[in-house]
Amino acid sequence: MELVTTSLARNPPMNELQQSEWAVEMLDITRSFARVVANDRVTFRVRRGEVHALVGENGAGKSTLMKILYGLYRPDSGEIRVHGRTVNFRSPADAIAAGIGMVHQHFMLVPPFTVTENVILGDERLRLGIYRPREAAVRVAELIQRYGMAIDPFAVVDNLSVGEQQRVEILKILYRDASIVILDEPTAVLTPQEVETLFGTIRTLADGGKTVIIITHKLHEVMSVSHRLTVLRSGRVVATLDTASTTPEEIARLMVGRDVILPTLARDIEKARGKCVESADGETPSANRNAPRIETSVAGEQGGEVKGLEPLRLERVSLRRGRGRALLSEISFNVKSGEIVGIAGVEGNGQKELLEVITGLRFPSEGRIYINQRDVTLLPPRERFSAGMACIPEDRHRQGLILDFDLRENLVLGRHHNWRWVRKFDRAAAACLLEDFDVRPADPRLRASQLSGGNQQKLIVAREFTRGANLLVAAHPTRGIDLGAIEFIHRKLLELRAAGVGILLISAELSEILALSDRVLVIYGGSIVFEAPNRNLEEKDLGVYMAGGHSISVQSELAREEPRK
Repeated sequence: MELVTTSLARNPPMNELQQSEWAVEMLDITRSFARVVANDRVTFRVRRGEVHALVGENGAGKSTLMKILYGLYRPDSGEIRVHGRTVNFRSPADAIAAGIGMVHQHFMLVPPFTVTENVILGDERLRLGIYRPREAAVRVAELIQRYGMAIDPFAVVDNLSVGEQQRVEILKILYRDASIVILDEPTAVLTPQEVETLFGTIRTLADGGKTVIIITHKLHEVMSVSHRLTVLRSGRVVATLDTASTTPEEIARLMVGRDVILPTLARDIEKARGKCVESADGETPSANRNAPRIETSVAGEQGGEVKGLEPLRLERVSLRRGRGRALLSEISFNVKSGEIVGIAGVEGNGQKELLEVITGLRFPSEGRIYINQRDVTLLPPRERFSAGMACIPEDRHRQGLILDFDLRENLVLGRHHNWRWVRKFDRAAAACLLEDFDVRPADPRLRASQLSGGNQQKLIVAREFTRGANLLVAAHPTRGIDLGAIEFIHRKLLELRAAGVGILLISAELSEILALSDRVLVIYGGSIVFEAPNRNLEEKDLGVYMAGGHSISVQSELAREEPRK
């Protein structure tokens, strides 16, 4: 069989495309990184003109497999065929020449350039040695019209929404005549409305004969847009199924290897089924319909009755960069004891700055911050922890752990100045805490760098959940970890809530916000533009506000709801 290398033409002739049922065949692909086998004899086939979902937990090997197909990695062994022809990609340029395009999670655009300039960058197609921008713009406009992307070819990319920028990335692929399109977690930073627009584009691509591979872990997306799906677990294929003949529960079981009791997953399953389960008493927030409240008698180290307290209050908090624009603008809200308040929004709209002013990493330009009725506006982080705050930071490596320290040393961070407590917290006590929070291996002598990402996150949870604080600020607590660790952390969050702790949950996952929160706020452009109890909220309800489409009176919205008992 012919071996295709860098000399491959931009696309195979149409008669060759029609000779094979398969657009992509990856046969017995193995790829290792040091001692970690990312892909273990994977066989993955995708038919021409279909939308094929590649699903699995974080670390299952999905992105690695697609990076091999795109030429970013080379397999240790195995064979790749594109439209029936064996290929040996040495770089992405080879894959592009074979008609393969990939949209990565992090876009690769030049912000000051226009849409057209970004699309043609690197493929200017000179005629008689002269670049003709008008001709390029006409071709880009034709692609926009053909695929119904509703975007201005002369718009500057820096002025576009995230969803529009993603369309530019897809246009780059189509401009290069790609017949196979790979989308890596394409909905991670989109509003629900932008997701629907993307799905419409994907269906148009498939209807036009393109082959689309979508990497995702969201079951409702799999059920909504794909024809077939392949499940990876621990680097191996466990099943390839027709989407119409399977169920969300079966996919989840195949992904994890067992039944999973998880609020976000339960919600995702209900969305995939296209139905909702109404609460029996009308009091439980709709997002928690499938997440039973976990009652517990666990009390914090401070002890005492905490019901009725207000662990956190922000009053007209603003943050400015010098004399420039406001990063935060008059933020006002509170968190009550025994309540989870979720902050939703597209990343980059002030969530990071909000976290920093609450935890004391930055001081606000205006306004006041109270933790347990104590004014901490100008106090450093240590004083805020003393006032009753705990925090799961957004970056576990840079802000949550010292990777070269052992597990016991990481568990005492934040209380290391209390030498009497540190002396009592010996290796035996550390081992006991590690076991309680299912950190594996539960050996306090190991360095934090030796743990997996999920176990590193559980190490932080073990430290912060046992501070005895009655305010927990949790930023992206389940980012980049597997379903088993997510299930554990969600259960622990609900246990803290039942014990009377007030929780501020900042998350980029709308399903997580809606599955756990009692009240939801949307942040856009550094301002709170929406706030309501989480009784009948759906993702589409929040999407308009996340995109800056509306701004409502928070007080009037709250007035429509009865006070929480």
